[in-house]
Amino acid sequence: MGIKPYLGIIALAVCAFLLPPILTVAKSAFYLTQLTMSAYYALASLGLCALMGYAGQISLGQAGFFAIGGYASSFIATRNFQAIASSPFVKLLNLTGLLTPGTDPYGEALLSLSPWVSCLFAVLLAAAVAALIGKPVLKLKGHYLAMATLGFGLVIEKIVRGTKALGAADGLSNVPPFPIFPGLVVTGGKAARASNFTISWVVLALALLALVNLFRSRAGRALRALHDGEEAAAAMGVDTSRYKLNVFILGAVYAAIAGVLLTHYNGSIGPGEANVMKSVRYVAIVAVGGMANLTGTLIAGLLLNFLSLRGIFGSFDDAVFGIVLILVMLFAPGSRVLLRSLAASVQVKGKRL
Repeated sequence: MGIKPYLGIIALAVCAFLLPPILTVAKSAFYLTQLTMSAYYALASLGLCALMGYAGQISLGQAGFFAIGGYASSFIATRNFQAIASSPFVKLLNLTGLLTPGTDPYGEALLSLSPWVSCLFAVLLAAAVAALIGKPVLKLKGHYLAMATLGFGLVIEKIVRGTKALGAADGLSNVPPFPIFPGLVVTGGKAARASNFTISWVVLALALLALVNLFRSRAGRALRALHDGEEAAAAMGVDTSRYKLNVFILGAVYAAIAGVLLTHYNGSIGPGEANVMKSVRYVAIVAVGGMANLTGTLIAGLLLNFLSLRGIFGSFDDAVFGIVLILVMLFAPGSRVLLRSLAASVQVKGKRL
């Protein structure tokens, strides 16, 4: 297959380092903020592409995993251990370098866990939740699977919106920056705009590289067989249950990492990130990209999210993604089953509300 599957990765890596100076010279560096956020949303879309496009499993819960990552990481990273700094446990954490000293917005001393610890915990939590719900849910097919994942997304949204410790409707704020290397930090602000753009696009390139290598491997061939026909794949010796669960967890991990990084970049997260319409957006992006097309999903994710973040669609933002999804499902070959599943899920949601 040669270099062709890696062209998108090479293009991402080149853009990661060339776009900041080009946009700066063109006096358009302000675009870097939306392009950075678009990269993290595209990362979540790539995880869903692996699940839907290659394994053929429908999910309307991707935003839920994104929120788990963002909320878990920000909740842990904003806990202040200063009041119990003299306890043996906190002293041990401090000795191991897992605690980061600082000050809060009010000038008070702050002693919090390293964002690396909170990130690891958040990703592991998302993977554990995916494994927990994936085993029973992935036994379902078609619109039953779509409805089950939709229900999961609704549960996560209600939890984060109704839990006081998670900020309820206001969400969590004052989330600290995420240090990648000394001098290289995931954070908002004009001064760090170029470096954060490079970080996000390099992360996206590495994530794409991992998926390209996965789908060119034996496991990737098994996933393609699973997509073409579960019964036929099982007859050829593919452990369909295990592969479906593994790729479901993989998609959740991608979404959680995206949620963690975007939350530390923005310095906050709100319950809107867990909204079911966010999951519909991810599905729309994968559909526009061509389902089992990683490069197409990447381009669609970057473009549609950038236009959305720039406010091009205005108050019709969610409607645009819904219309795009319907049009793609109506006219794209082999997408009628997905359309029926989504329609049934939306109908059930409407009756429930």
